[in-house]
Amino acid sequence: MQIREATEVDFDAIWPIFKEIASAGDTYAYPSDTSKNEGKRLWMDLPRKTFVVVEDKKIVGTYYIKTNQAGPGSHVCNCGYMVPSSSRGKGLATVMCEHSQEIARVMGYKAMQFNFVAAANEGAVRLWQKHGFEIVGRLPNAFNHPAKGYVDALVMYKWLVSG
Repeated sequence: MQIREATEVDFDAIWPIFKEIASAGDTYAYPSDTSKNEGKRLWMDLPRKTFVVVEDKKIVGTYYIKTNQAGPGSHVCNCGYMVPSSSRGKGLATVMCEHSQEIARVMGYKAMQFNFVAAANEGAVRLWQKHGFEIVGRLPNAFNHPAKGYVDALVMYKWLVSG
């Protein structure tokens, strides 16, 4: 398994992953009918960097890293991770989380924040906590889950530098 920075050409392989996750509507606050052009803008153009996980020459996961806020908040980054259902259970989210923290430090970020984690996404919440992220905020009923209805959205945060 290899993680590398995504290229423009990679988006054709990222798109089915993005479409699956966005259309499910249970983890990201993207419209379920997000177009390919809008998906590319959100996943490739807006972030500072986008990465792919490649296994046997196939993209099996992806994540982006971007500055969470401008100016006085620019030392904090935000990441988003996507793994298609066909690749789950292989530890890809763990590998991407660890890789993104290393990249964040190299890029000069001091902290990482996840702005809107659906509380119903219990696997992700457990994984982020295992990697040192704390729940620092809870937005009651802020995420409209397609099966569970209104659930809380969590703000999760981790300081990346020692001292």
